[in-house]
This record gives sequence, C-alpha cells and structure tokens, in this order.
Amino acid sequence: MGKTDSTRTAPDDAEEVGARAAGYRRVAGVDEAGRGPLAGPVVVAAVVFAEGRFPAGLDDSKKLSAQRREALFVDILAMGEVAIVVAPPSEIDRLNIRGATLACMRQALLALPSPVDFALIDGRDLPDALPCPAKALVGGDGRSVSIAAASIVAKVTRDAMCPVMDMDAAGYGFSGHKGYGTRAHMLALSSIGVTPHHRRTFAPVALAIG
Repeated sequence: MGKTDSTRTAPDDAEEVGARAAGYRRVAGVDEAGRGPLAGPVVVAAVVFAEGRFPAGLDDSKKLSAQRREALFVDILAMGEVAIVVAPPSEIDRLNIRGATLACMRQALLALPSPVDFALIDGRDLPDALPCPAKALVGGDGRSVSIAAASIVAKVTRDAMCPVMDMDAAGYGFSGHKGYGTRAHMLALSSIGVTPHHRRTFAPVALAIG
C-alpha cells in the first residue's frame, strides 16, 4: 500500500550514505523536468552535495510552491555542485522524449565540475555509457535529497524559460501552462498553429500540423 500524504516522509540522505558506505565518495542525484509537455525543452540537472551538507526542506519539486522552489534553488547552488543540460524540441523529436532525457542525464553527469563516483537517477531507466555506476530510483525525488535537489534545479530552470517562449509566441501563454496540454494550450494550438517551441512528434501537435 502506498503512503498517504499524512504518512509520507521527506527525502533523506539514506541512499547517499549507503553509496558512500560502499566506497563511492562523490554521489550525484539526477532528475528532469518537462517530459510531458507538448512544447518547450526537457531540462536535466545533476547535483552533488558534500556528505551531510544539503539545504533543509528539500522535496520533490512538484510538492513545493514556486516561491519555495526558487529559494531552495539558490541554496542548492550555494551548497552543491550543479550541472544543467537542456534538450530543445528538435532534439526531442529526433531522439524521442525518452532518448533525449537519457542523453541529457549522461551529459549532465559529465558536465559536473568534478567526476562523480556514483549516480542516483530518478525513474526506472538508466542511460547507456554512464561515466560511473548508477542506481535507478522510482520516485527518487521523494526519497533522495540529491535527486530532490536535481528536480528543483531542473524545474526552476525550465519554468524560467517559459516567459522567453512567450516573447516570440504571443497568445500561447507558456508562462502559465508551461507547455502542458491544458485546455487553453489546445485552443491556442488549433487557432494559432504550431510554433518552433512545439514537439512535432507529440500526437496533439502532429494532429494540428495535419
């Protein structure tokens, strides 16, 4: 039986502690934001904290207010090592969303300031040719502080891109729906048409293209 909201615990560093006990000194958490939207990039972040040193209040980014995410984003950058990789819609269309996300995860680990010894990756899948051993954690953003931090960094970074998308796609309201297939977005898609920000291989967009 799954945990209810009243019994759900916040992420902790048990996975990181376990990895270090196995001899892995530098442990990274990796997560993405933006797999589901019809438009905009997918963003992946990798975060490494020193042992026992991470901001209080880390959690799955979806469970935090925008204001809280932004405050934690600043703390994460101050206390951890961070790498961010972005795949635009063209790359998502070329590789498919799964392939683009996994490629970004590998690139994010390689982009960290120093090599890592072990990676904790949110989800069921592990990318190929990783630079270190890794473990996939389903629901990892609610279990591991490093993955939770990565989810926050990815989400805040992607959300900040949406107003920029609005600047050259008037009428879409990307700042509000973030590219997800809301009613307002679907109406804009049918009345305004497809923009360069859209993922042309996603079914509703492909249907709008005809």
